[in-house]
Amino acid sequence: MAPTFKLRCHFILICLMALRGESRYLELREAVDQDPFLLFSANLKRELAGGQLYRRALRCLDMLSLQGQFTFTADRPQLHCAAFFIAEPEEFITIHYDLVSIDCEGGDFLKVFDGWILKGEKFPSSQDHPLPTTERYIDFCESGLSRRSIRSSQNVAMVFFRVHEPGNGFTLTIKTDPNLFPCNVISQTPNGRFTLVVPHQHRNCSFSIIYPVVIKISDLTLGHLNGLQLKLHLTKYLIDRAKSSTGCGGIGDFVELLGGTGLDPSKMTPLADLCYPFRGPAQMKIGCDNTVVRLVSSGKHINRVTFEYRQLEPYEMENPSGNSIQEFCLSSL
Repeated sequence: MAPTFKLRCHFILICLMALRGESRYLELREAVDQDPFLLFSANLKRELAGGQLYRRALRCLDMLSLQGQFTFTADRPQLHCAAFFIAEPEEFITIHYDLVSIDCEGGDFLKVFDGWILKGEKFPSSQDHPLPTTERYIDFCESGLSRRSIRSSQNVAMVFFRVHEPGNGFTLTIKTDPNLFPCNVISQTPNGRFTLVVPHQHRNCSFSIIYPVVIKISDLTLGHLNGLQLKLHLTKYLIDRAKSSTGCGGIGDFVELLGGTGLDPSKMTPLADLCYPFRGPAQMKIGCDNTVVRLVSSGKHINRVTFEYRQLEPYEMENPSGNSIQEFCLSSL
């Protein structure tokens, strides 16, 4: 497998260790090495673009970025299982129950989570998701087939499940639908370009890149101000996240750059605030395992931020220069 593909899997594999321990991590890592279509495969997506339904077995720990039908059948008691689904940034995910054969009274369960949760950290964070956390879980054992199809609020979703009896299991069909105004996104790739747009909505949108990256912001439009120069606060906050009086906290519309080693933007370190509209570029190197561009909107204006990102090369991690934020993060590269 190409080195870039393995790097792409690294962060998620480390986090999955918390679900089942070192042995399950090694099992999934071996599966990734043996099956290059396990996570993100552009080649397979192109082959299936003609409408052919992709089918395969679902593993106890799994991750997929493909539409298709997936069946889990227990060959022994499987007590701590999770499947992570990710779509393109501009897509919702729909999870449809085709067949479910589990023993809810015997302790089995099958739950959909609207987003991802790893080691107690959620994406999107509670501050950024439109639903309270309790409503983001949909439990089959409580709702049955009355909620046969469940659509995510962003491009990621996951399923938790426990099956005691060998031979029991379930079949799911995963489909995607267009999202005209994607808000919370996890990027599938270490390089790309994206525009977050929030049109007159009181909401916060986070774009997560699970790599150390160079971020280049080329355009920022905030409705509350026009024609002012960029005011970029390289705050380098302490862990207590005490903002200085010159930060953007008192302004209802702004962009912040966050860095950290976990998944939840609300638990990451604020690295920079951008309070004023400008046409860039403004560039920063962020040597964290996870980098987030977060657009905070009051709902009074149309706000937009356009940015490019690329994964940092190893030599850039060793020899930072220019606008670099690295000391807050224990990089895994």
